[in-house]
Formats: sequence, structure tokens, C-alpha cells
Amino acid sequence: MNVKSILLFLIFLSYAIPAYAAEVASRSSILRSDKIPTRIHVGYTITTGIGNGELSEIVDIDQKADTHTFNISSNAQATGIFKVIKPGNIIRNSRGLITDKGLQPDYYSDQRANKEPSLALFDWRRKILTLKHEGKETTEPLAVDTLDRLSLSYHFIFMPQAEVQDKMQTGKLFKVHVTDGRSTQLMRFKISNEKLDTPVGRLDTLVLTKLYDRDDSMRRKIWLAPDYHMIPVRIQSVEKDGLEVDKMIAEINLSYDKPDVSCCRR
Repeated sequence: MNVKSILLFLIFLSYAIPAYAAEVASRSSILRSDKIPTRIHVGYTITTGIGNGELSEIVDIDQKADTHTFNISSNAQATGIFKVIKPGNIIRNSRGLITDKGLQPDYYSDQRANKEPSLALFDWRRKILTLKHEGKETTEPLAVDTLDRLSLSYHFIFMPQAEVQDKMQTGKLFKVHVTDGRSTQLMRFKISNEKLDTPVGRLDTLVLTKLYDRDDSMRRKIWLAPDYHMIPVRIQSVEKDGLEVDKMIAEINLSYDKPDVSCCRR
């Protein structure tokens, strides 16, 4: 490289580096602000005792006539031996309103392979929850804080800051009713803090560890990243059938009102 080429390269760097630094600073300030993304796309890798898989989840937020709605779609696909033992995708969907308390679902579905989906229908006016599973339909009273298994993971993104500071403190308990379309249970989570190494970097996280009773075999642990709007970056669970599942974040992509403002880390 001759002297002229070196000079041109140095001139390029003098413009490029400040511009890149400004872009990074802008994205960082948005991530740490109260500005909520209009679209969240996260990818996870799934590890189980019988094989691995991939999971893609998309959260869409829309506003119509001063009403904010959400739609969460989740598509989990098994790979390797896991696909042989558990064929077919697991497709979940949750949709509803964003209120001043967080997410308020009105519909939830959970479909596995080619089976009929399990459904939860939320009638907030009459305070009735309708569950449809394996051809049977039941109704039960709808508790004011009820979420479904999918909206639970993303509810904390939309909690008011004052409520986050009050309820999401180390040592406290967070209580919420959760339905999977088959039944509903009151879940109690103990809150702690942890630094977590992930494919998108080392993150400070709030950890929600589910407490359980003797007749409850289901386990659940959720790591939330405050620097990423409280997005869940890891979820561990033991399902009712005994299957252990570990979901680890692989990709985060956030879109805001302006199409040129987004963040993607791998």
C-alpha cells in the first residue's frame, strides 16, 4: 500500500469511526430508554434430554384509535432424534390488548403436530375463561391477572416502570395466574439477579424461579434482560410429561417506529 492509499484509508476511518460510534450510541440509548419496540423477533436454540430444536418467536404491537394490541406467534421445530420422537412443530399464538398494567390476552392457542389446538378464550367483561382441549370445553372464573404461557414470557416488557421497580426486586415473590389452554394455575416466582453468558453477550438478568407445591411437577425458570426491554433470554422448564427443556437466546432483532432504527445482535 502506497502513501496515498494509506492517507485515503485514514481519511475514511476519520469519518467512518465517529459515524459508527454515533450509531451504536443511538441504538444503546434507545435500548435503555422506555421506548417500546413495535416488533420483536427473537430466535432461540432448544436443548432437551432427547435432542435439540429451534424456536422463533415474533411479537407485533399495533395501535388503532388509541388502542394498543399485541400478537405473539411462536414456532418451535425439533431437529435430529428429537424430531423423530416428537414429530411436528409446536405452534403457539397469543393476542390481546396492551393495558396500563401490561398484557391482557383475549385468545391463546397451542397446537402440537397435527392435533387439534388447545384454546383459551378470555372474556374480561364477564370475567369468564373458556378452555377447549381434546374436544372438551370448560369454563371457569377469570382472575384479573391471568396470562397464558406465551404472553407470560413477554408481559414484563410492557409492565409500567413503577410496577417493575416495586414488584421485580430481588427476594420478592411475583404471583400470576397462567393458563395453557388445558387448565389454569397460580404460579409463584421468586426473583433474583444473575449475570448470564449468552450468544448475544454477557447480560445482567432478573431471574424468575417458579416455586411449586407437592402436587405440581412443572418447573419453570425465566431470565429477563433489562438492557433489552426485559426480553426473556433464557427459559428452563420441566413439562408435565417430564421433558426437560432449555431455551437459550440466539438472536434478537428489534424494530421501532422509524424503519431505520433497529438493533440486531448475534
